[in-house]
Amino acid sequence: MKDIFKSFLIGILLTAVLSAQINRPRNTAADWPMYNRDYAGTRYSPLTQINATNVAKLTKAWSYKLRPEGRTINALSPNEIFQEVTPIVVNGVMYLPSGDHVVALEPETGKEIWRYEVTQGLASFRGVAYWPGDQNNPPRILFTNEKRLVAINAVTGELSTGFGNSGTIDMDHAYAGAPIVYKNLVLMGSNFYGPGMRHIGPQLETSVGERGDVSAYDVRNGKKVWEFHTIPYPGETGVETWGNDSWKNRTGNNVWAFSLTLDEQRGILYLPVSEPGANFYGGDRPGNNLFGDTIVAVDAETGKLKWYFQTVHHELWDYNLPPAPGLIDITKEGKKIPALVQVGKIAYMFVLDRVTGKPIFGIEERPVATGDVPGEWYSPTQPIPVKPPAVARVSMTADDLVTANDTTAEHAQACREVWEKNQFWNSGPYTPWRYKDAGSPPSLIFPGIGGGPSWGGTAVDPNLQYIFLATKDAPATGWIQKNPKYIPGSEATEFPYVRAGAPNITAPLKNENGGTVATLPCFKPPWSSLIAVNAKTGDFVWKVPLGINEALPEGKRNVGSPGAGGPMTTAGGLVFIGATSDNHFRAFDSKNGKELWSTKLDYNVTAIPMTYQGKNGKQYVAVVAASGRSQVANMESLVVFSLP
Repeated sequence: MKDIFKSFLIGILLTAVLSAQINRPRNTAADWPMYNRDYAGTRYSPLTQINATNVAKLTKAWSYKLRPEGRTINALSPNEIFQEVTPIVVNGVMYLPSGDHVVALEPETGKEIWRYEVTQGLASFRGVAYWPGDQNNPPRILFTNEKRLVAINAVTGELSTGFGNSGTIDMDHAYAGAPIVYKNLVLMGSNFYGPGMRHIGPQLETSVGERGDVSAYDVRNGKKVWEFHTIPYPGETGVETWGNDSWKNRTGNNVWAFSLTLDEQRGILYLPVSEPGANFYGGDRPGNNLFGDTIVAVDAETGKLKWYFQTVHHELWDYNLPPAPGLIDITKEGKKIPALVQVGKIAYMFVLDRVTGKPIFGIEERPVATGDVPGEWYSPTQPIPVKPPAVARVSMTADDLVTANDTTAEHAQACREVWEKNQFWNSGPYTPWRYKDAGSPPSLIFPGIGGGPSWGGTAVDPNLQYIFLATKDAPATGWIQKNPKYIPGSEATEFPYVRAGAPNITAPLKNENGGTVATLPCFKPPWSSLIAVNAKTGDFVWKVPLGINEALPEGKRNVGSPGAGGPMTTAGGLVFIGATSDNHFRAFDSKNGKELWSTKLDYNVTAIPMTYQGKNGKQYVAVVAASGRSQVANMESLVVFSLP
């Protein structure tokens, strides 16, 4: 009996100590309290201990295996369990999802404080949210679990019993990202989990099914507070953009951003809405199809529409808007402008007034080519920013083929043969898919399905007023052809036309023995870049290749190594980023783009890095390095660096 009482007292004491640690006053500059660090999505840290003068000395401080060696995790998307996780650090404790569990760690050592085991499915493979609690509730960690939202006690790691059904609520829509907590609301996007669509991405190879509506929930009890229809109903703004009542039973327009962005001062939430289904054929949905590919601003507390701006009319390319926008205040002509910066898979950066949705540097509706797919509806124009310039390739001619100076003479010759054989067709930005049965050559579309910047998004430095982003040139090739499975009346499961692939615009790189050592693009490098944009002028400040290709001869390797992911930046004058396929994690000088530090890890870095200050006063930089989508591995790790 004494032992039981003793254990009980120890438990109470431990909880009190941890609670005091979590709730103690602390310099918030030391923390990284949400996925993109702040509501504005800046990914900017005011820490300066690690800076441009000493970053070259960074060394590994500790690491944490996200999946214990030998442990098997059952997942709907097994190759995406870990590779996009970004931890948060709040009041001296690190929190992160880790497959089928969520953990709290000591951020100076990686030692586990507590572990919560997920009993069904997986925790979000992107991140978690923190709520500081109130007079009736202790602090909470919230995370998504497919179509569930889970709240656990930030001190003990146990379910928060006052939230929903003993710590869990069933949501109307799934979400794989990291929620944000604003006042007493949990705000998040939407993904799809349904028959034939058990995935978390936006690939909608159907037109009928689950909608991508967005909801907000009360962080205290889990009750739904509001819902916004991303595909409008009759009487709502935008329904007139769906010809033939094609809004009915329509899937798509989900908001799959890894986390959302909020103007805290004005209470405006920004929803980067993706495209409607089906991705590549839209003959059954004539019109611009709001709110597809649209930045939607709503009142964060009510969900009421404030303004919208559509970045792509009548989506046919699977471009959508994977990342949430970044917010920055711009000083232009002596005036302070509250701005929003949106990128996606498209090659353009949209800089808008975040209060009104009006362009800051001008956006023009420019004529674009139309295709020849029977019954398709084509928008005659697309919105193209006057500034900044395109951040990725949007066109290609024979003059853009690689030469011997770019790669090798043999590779360049092979590329010319690929070009001449396939007669790729490109009409510039928004090249449409050609109709295969008409005997047309395959379309060559820049950017392709993977972007462009894609979901990596932006980081902003509010002092320099610079915007940083990683981007790549990765085209798509192919046609639209008749769907052999389609019969009239089967529209609920099939549609008349589908995308058909074509040969890639790549060629083998051979060694001296004639063996293939790599397959490389046939268009001029760099194939991946890191860019800084001056938010005050819309001009590029600098642009540098991001990554190397070691298959190329010495002196030609600095061509960029296309990957996935995005940057974060610090007041120490640094931009940290992975986002390559060469397994490197790098730091660049934010003022000039000079590479200052690089380390090679076991796996590629596709996650967003973060930084924080430990209780010992040291600044740390952390990033997840995980296996690629096509690999099988069980050694994914969170890797943390500091100065010696």
